[in-house]
Amino acid sequence: MEHGIEEAAPVVRPTANYMLRTHCDPHEDMFALRAHGPLFRIGGNAATQMGADYLWQAMGYDVVRKILGDHENFTTRLRLTEAQPISGEGVPIPPQLVGQLATYDPPEHTRLRGMLTPEFTVRRIRRLEPAIQGLIDERIDAMEAAGAPADVQVLFADPVGGGALCELLGIPRDDRNEFMRRIRQNVDLSRGYKARAADSAAFNRYLNSLITRQRKDPDEGFIGMLVRDHGDEITDEELKGVCTALILGGVETLAGMIGFGVLALLDYPGQRQLLLAGREQSDRVVNELLRFLSALQQPTPRMAVKDVVIDGHRIKAGEVVLCSILMANRDEALTPNPDVLDANRDTAPHVGFGHGIHHCIGAAVARTVLRMAYQSLWRRLPGLRLAVPAAEVKLRNAFIDSPDQLPVTW
Repeated sequence: MEHGIEEAAPVVRPTANYMLRTHCDPHEDMFALRAHGPLFRIGGNAATQMGADYLWQAMGYDVVRKILGDHENFTTRLRLTEAQPISGEGVPIPPQLVGQLATYDPPEHTRLRGMLTPEFTVRRIRRLEPAIQGLIDERIDAMEAAGAPADVQVLFADPVGGGALCELLGIPRDDRNEFMRRIRQNVDLSRGYKARAADSAAFNRYLNSLITRQRKDPDEGFIGMLVRDHGDEITDEELKGVCTALILGGVETLAGMIGFGVLALLDYPGQRQLLLAGREQSDRVVNELLRFLSALQQPTPRMAVKDVVIDGHRIKAGEVVLCSILMANRDEALTPNPDVLDANRDTAPHVGFGHGIHHCIGAAVARTVLRMAYQSLWRRLPGLRLAVPAAEVKLRNAFIDSPDQLPVTW
């Protein structure tokens, strides 16, 4: 063993529940795992599913930030077989991942992100705000029409999350209900593989037809603008992959954050007052909710391109690291009293949207939608409260954390 380097960290076997949540918080088993340090090896199902004896699990803020920010030593493009070289550059992108930016390395990542970034400018987002506000108001109207108690997750959080992404992409209104139904069924892990595969195929057919229409007559939506600005520089398969990643990641993350945000703000009434106190204060509340909740627990796994030493551990080329966004954002190395929601704390550079070259490209859109959703909900329904005990709120069995049903009254 080299001085200060642990060559063979013990392999920890986490419980089956460790990735679950307790209300808005990490599961108690996740907190127990943190006792093994900011970086350790885990075995069990997570490793078996990746064909490995163990994976590295990063939980400490400093370690997670370092790994996510190091695209020279770590790649998001995992090998399909051990015969493939351990390197992002030059390794073919699997057909099903073409256009999905989170799996790209430079220089391909630099090229594609450079085309996408102008579509997420402040000016472009502001242009979407009236349509998003209309959608939010429409969904609150639907809640009021349904009468209390009403399910704020099903009637508000889900359709606002989905509708906002549809507005961004330019999905025609007449197509949205069926489009969103397919998406939600596709990510519902309680459904069988064949059923989910059928929904995925239908979703892909729709995207193919939408891209074909946009090639012929591009509109002012996200796809139309990319076609108009870049033409043949971006392929149909890349367009489809970009849309798939934005929708499958963005829709569920927004819906989960809106639902969990309602729960958290009900637990912390003082934060609701800040939410309505002005733009600066409301932005701070949203930023703190993103840190505190982290609906996306772990981003795309990282594979070491070469041997690298992190926090005194040697991670060997080809080994995979899971980075817990949720636990990194609940680390005292980031901010004092991290398990308390407090928008008055010094602004913390959390990793709720990732870090480094794979920092979420839609972060500004998400912040805008969340601010508008939370503010509108409490302006219209200031007496909002849970209609069931918090312990009865069940979570969704999906890739990204979200309440499944959230009955409220007012």
